[in-house]
Amino acid sequence: MSIRPVKRVAQARPAMEGAGVHLRRAFGFGDTSEVDPFLLFDDFRNEIPEDYLAGFPWHPHRGIETITYVLAGTVEHGDSLGNQGAIQAGDVQWMTAGRGIIHQEMPKGNAAGQMHGFQLWANLPSDLKMTAPRYQEVHSADIPEVTDNDGTHVRVICGSFWGAKGLVDGVAADPVYLDVSVPPRMRKKLPVETTRHAFAYVFAGSGKFCNASQPLSVPTEGVQWLDTQPPADAGNHSLLIFDRGDEVEVQAGEEGIRFLLVSGKPLEQPVAWYGPIVMNTQEELQQAFQELRAGTFLKT
Repeated sequence: MSIRPVKRVAQARPAMEGAGVHLRRAFGFGDTSEVDPFLLFDDFRNEIPEDYLAGFPWHPHRGIETITYVLAGTVEHGDSLGNQGAIQAGDVQWMTAGRGIIHQEMPKGNAAGQMHGFQLWANLPSDLKMTAPRYQEVHSADIPEVTDNDGTHVRVICGSFWGAKGLVDGVAADPVYLDVSVPPRMRKKLPVETTRHAFAYVFAGSGKFCNASQPLSVPTEGVQWLDTQPPADAGNHSLLIFDRGDEVEVQAGEEGIRFLLVSGKPLEQPVAWYGPIVMNTQEELQQAFQELRAGTFLKT
């Protein structure tokens, strides 16, 4: 077994999206080859309603899948196909935009005004860019949870892990999406298939992600490229992109650590991307925006 080295570490940066939603972006809108098939990851955590209630009004998507995982508050959604509903704390929604959809997502806080969730974009391969749109929603009570004998707890959002299988299926990237909690001071190894790209995002507690026998940690700000040995600390809003190997090893800090561990099979295809539309060529991208202007974007 080989521990995955940490290739790169960074802090999610403040950003604003939609009609004025304040969030933090861990990666996106740049060279995403290190995390292929994933394109973008946002942490929309906020306790000030004025900073999120404007939400994400009607906007298009084509060529991708969006994965929304809510920890606090509610996200109400509606779309051009007539679908509508809401996902609440602990729920996940997997939307395949495929050939095109126009939708809105409107966040609402809990009784204390808190809103917290994550959105991940996954790319679609060229032969599925124009597939029919669909939704998969899984309520919190139906998400499998497994606890190891040392107290490590994992919610299996998607994929298979420790004998449990998430309910989201038929996803092109064949992802494994885990919500991992490791108890204080516990050292834990977690399997990750070697051929996958993988990243972790820390959102509670702190700890060290290990590189062979040496711990690797996350700087408090900015981006740091690491060679194979130097140590540091991993804390809130930290993104870690892993190199190849078949295990991720973490040493939890005094308060424990909670993080998302996500992996997927790289598509290794060209990406032509502007805003919410992701295709393989500039010609396909231009066609999508021409269809938006002409009113022919939505396909039956």
